[in-house]
Amino acid sequence: MSAQSKQQGGERIRAFRASILHFVDDPDDLGEGAHQYFEDGLLVLRDGRVAELGEAGALLARLPPDAAMIDYTGKLILPGFIDTHIHYPQTDIIASYGEQLLEWLERYTFPTERRFADPLHARAVADFFLEELLRNGTTTALVFATVHKESVDAIFEAAAARGMCLLAGKVMMDRNCPDFLRDTAESSYDDSKALIEKWHHRGRLRYAVTPRFAPTSTERQLELAGKLLDEHPDVYLQSHVAENKGEVAWVAELYPWSRSYLDVYDRFGLLRQRAVYAHCIHLDERDRERMAGTGTAMSFCPTSNLFLGSGLFDLSGARDKKVRVGIGTDVGGGTSFSMFRTLDEAYKVLQLSGQKLSAFKAFYLATLGSARALYLDGEIGNFAPGKEGDFVVLDPGATPLLARRMENTATVAERLFVLMMLADDRSVYATHIMGQPAYIRPAAPIA
Repeated sequence: MSAQSKQQGGERIRAFRASILHFVDDPDDLGEGAHQYFEDGLLVLRDGRVAELGEAGALLARLPPDAAMIDYTGKLILPGFIDTHIHYPQTDIIASYGEQLLEWLERYTFPTERRFADPLHARAVADFFLEELLRNGTTTALVFATVHKESVDAIFEAAAARGMCLLAGKVMMDRNCPDFLRDTAESSYDDSKALIEKWHHRGRLRYAVTPRFAPTSTERQLELAGKLLDEHPDVYLQSHVAENKGEVAWVAELYPWSRSYLDVYDRFGLLRQRAVYAHCIHLDERDRERMAGTGTAMSFCPTSNLFLGSGLFDLSGARDKKVRVGIGTDVGGGTSFSMFRTLDEAYKVLQLSGQKLSAFKAFYLATLGSARALYLDGEIGNFAPGKEGDFVVLDPGATPLLARRMENTATVAERLFVLMMLADDRSVYATHIMGQPAYIRPAAPIA
């Protein structure tokens, strides 16, 4: 690699040569026209933003002579993966045995989250968590912290140090939880408001109002969550809905006036643009229509839905109602930080439901689709001019099996599907944030 170039006016031009794929629309709507693929492509960034994208042969001659040229020939560049639902405090309980949702919370989650009152512990986990995301090619995530303000400071400080586009928020939880994690409706409002003022739109960071889920919030707390959204119209909301049948029944007992689980959130103004609900398994047609009508998004979390025995997500039902859908790993109920492993499980979930998931649709969901779910598609998600230059460099021959299987593929769709089913973190050769390398795969040791 040459040194980063400085053009007239201080502009920095960096060009990356590789096979390049990105999406301009949903494959369900535009078919083959939804993606652009360049076998020998060139991605040109100016000051970390996309300036040009196209065939290398056409663009190389136009590069300034002192442009930094990074040659990833033989590799595949995609926009950075976007995770629309993940819990950073649960990093240390990933792959914990044997429970369904409500028991999982009691046995594993709550005792683990207690430790995040300690800023040193929170920052250590935050640093590891973000390095793990980057090692897996994920450049943006919508992240749950804990009830502690310190946990939010830790994840935002760590993300800011890496220049990442990251969304996160303090959990709001004032009932049906241990005393050591319980806030009050008023304290959760005050703490969240202070955190919004401190972090929202600081660099590439965004704040998300975060009631854990309806059973752990009183009506007053949900009311104040809606007030926060009204007072700060461009902040986000994240929560859970209709993940587990026992949870759905519990919500019906706690909120007997509600038509459905989703209706609880709707009554407090928590369905709107930039609201993202994880799981959305046990919904009915009216719920999906309401989500679509309010611009509320779903996060499809296949690995945790299978691991916790929660159920099967209905992607066709969401598509029919035109609900925005992103993909989420849901670590630590989810069992991998890898978007490849998550898409692999998504394919199997939909197979069990009699539905199909093409490779193009899967990687759309992991990039532009998730950006649309987060209302960030004006900034990230593909390589349209002006977008922020976050991307992942994939090695199609990272393992002997992948290399051998790739020899027997003939189309881009086939190669993508092989990656989707067989790749993992070993296939991530590099991850770039605003054009800068944030992760480079270590060289294999010499025997």
